[in-house]
Amino acid sequence: MKPRVTVMTLGVDDLERALSFYRDGLGLPTEGIVGKEFEHGAVAFFDLQSGLKLALFNRKDIAYDAKMNQTAPNPTEFTIGHNVGSKEEVDQVIEQAEKAGAFIAVPPHDTFWGGYSGYFQDPDGHLWEVVWNPEWEIKD
Repeated sequence: MKPRVTVMTLGVDDLERALSFYRDGLGLPTEGIVGKEFEHGAVAFFDLQSGLKLALFNRKDIAYDAKMNQTAPNPTEFTIGHNVGSKEEVDQVIEQAEKAGAFIAVPPHDTFWGGYSGYFQDPDGHLWEVVWNPEWEIKD
């Protein structure tokens, strides 16, 4: 398999609430919810970088589409890493997320490996790590 991950889909309980958090709170670009005309098709896409998209899709519709039983969400099943260029930027992103309604799971702090990071959960419990790694160059 060639690594061509192009869409990362997060299951949400309330699509409108999740759209507001990511669009209005975090400032991610989107054209809003599309596919409302389909019974199980409403989804919101956000353009991230290098062609990667973040999608928000109702959990019940993911279960329907994948023919899976819907189970209780668990924030430790998957984390999203958002790498930034400085400690100050970690602080800024965590503060922005908190103002948008995120739960700050771990406030920004120096890490054992020499970096700086903090964790927040979006309104649906998805766990984001905002991290500065002094060994990685971040290009905008």
